[in-house]
Amino acid sequence: MKRHNLLFAACCAAAISMATPAYAGDNEGKIQLKAFATGVLPDGAITDVKTDLIGLTAGSQTRATDSYVPTIAAEYFLSPNFSIETICCITPHDVRGKGALAGARLIENAIILPATVTAKYHFNLSEGVKPYLGAGPTHFFIFSEDVGADAAALGATDVNLSDELGFVLQAGLDLKLNDKGLGLSIDAKRYFVGTTATFRAGAATALQTKHDLDPWVISAGLAYRF
Repeated sequence: MKRHNLLFAACCAAAISMATPAYAGDNEGKIQLKAFATGVLPDGAITDVKTDLIGLTAGSQTRATDSYVPTIAAEYFLSPNFSIETICCITPHDVRGKGALAGARLIENAIILPATVTAKYHFNLSEGVKPYLGAGPTHFFIFSEDVGADAAALGATDVNLSDELGFVLQAGLDLKLNDKGLGLSIDAKRYFVGTTATFRAGAATALQTKHDLDPWVISAGLAYRF
């Protein structure tokens, strides 16, 4: 887990290093921090079966559970309208069965660290109201996953969810609350990223399936710009 935290810290440092103090005439600060309450709403559906030694029943499907966590965003303004942002959070998820597998406990306690950097454009609609759009790369690090009770009953002794690169689109609104840098922020992200689940029985790969995660990430909270 320490390795993943170091990688994420390096990602944050890279985002800040891209910023250069290249604008003047804007009396607002260049740095904005946000403290959010966040809902992470993934899909988790099977898109392909690579290996199946257990004989999945026709109509077998999966879903990933939702997660609600506190998150932090750090943003650097390159100009009054352009900024670079990164986020800090980890989100826990389980994988449950759907369809012919309805209710089955397949994977427990998978932790996702979504190392994400977005470039954002801010629109000035009126004084203190700034909607924005953004996009950028992401890398999902997934760790700590455990075999669920029903998967274990089928003989699975170990499970792994692969780390994957992906892409994210972003939209939101910053609302200025006072002249001391305090604001309200609402943010929505749609990630496009998958993972491969590998269940092993001893040394053998018993089941390997590809999944769409593609979570919606919805956040609201306070911002401070300085």
